[in-house]
Amino acid sequence: MHIHILGSAAGGGFPQWNCNCRNCHGVRAGTVNARPRTQSSIAISEDGERWILCNASPDIRAQLAAFAPMQPARAVRDTGIAAILLMDSQVDHTTGLLSLREGCPLPVWCTEQVHDDLSHGFPLFTMLSHWNGGLDWRPMPCGDDTRFTVDCAPSLQLTAIPLLSNAPPYSPRRDNPHPGDNVGLFIEDRRTGASVLYAPGLGQPDDRIRAWMRRADVLLVDGTVWSDDEMKRCEVGDKTGQQMGHLAQSGPGGMIELLDTLDARRKILIHINNTNPILDEDSAERAELERHGIEVAWDGMHLDLTEVS
Repeated sequence: MHIHILGSAAGGGFPQWNCNCRNCHGVRAGTVNARPRTQSSIAISEDGERWILCNASPDIRAQLAAFAPMQPARAVRDTGIAAILLMDSQVDHTTGLLSLREGCPLPVWCTEQVHDDLSHGFPLFTMLSHWNGGLDWRPMPCGDDTRFTVDCAPSLQLTAIPLLSNAPPYSPRRDNPHPGDNVGLFIEDRRTGASVLYAPGLGQPDDRIRAWMRRADVLLVDGTVWSDDEMKRCEVGDKTGQQMGHLAQSGPGGMIELLDTLDARRKILIHINNTNPILDEDSAERAELERHGIEVAWDGMHLDLTEVS
């Protein structure tokens, strides 16, 4: 099984186009040791040729241009994308579908709640129906005992796990989320036993998700903010990490404390907000992560899970 990090930043990317916080100003000026990043998305494959796209970020065109296996190679027009899975209905995880309209019809797996949001509040399914039939919705089963497979990767067993997070502003379930608004994805290669948990929107870890985290060889989990009040401290917003549906890394009950209790061989943060000090590779916060054996995802990072089988 292969996992390729197409984008590792939170919504807006890094540097964010309209932000002049310390990180964004510093990376533009060359005074902060940090890599630019596009908005969060990964690709999964069992054979390195046919790929499952997990989330379609607004930066999808640049991400595909940077990753040759997804570019046309077998016909005048084609792609390595064989299926699309959506973890939620957030703008930064779905808007890229508009840029894939020339490839419609596209098979898109998502929960009923996500399909509802993308058919009404943010009607991508409705809009794209005008391009060769649009998006071919495949209902994603959601729950601990609802494993499924995708045709292009029959050896990969998938489980969509409900997460305690938040629905987007255009959802009728905003601030009152229901199971299926946001999911993590547990992927197990039945040939090797290697497994990964992908949860870029992990807001409140409950016993269910903790149990799945204990099973994973590799954790790709929410790295949005260092501190819960980070947006306020940086004077770029008034919402806390929890209000946005994300668990901060620092402090009691934070992501570092949680990851310290787990035995995964690799622990990697993804979906990193432009304000997060861990983006600065020379920062004290980045050094603290390294002391705890926690990595920070970057665009182009590639994981060959045969290495951890």
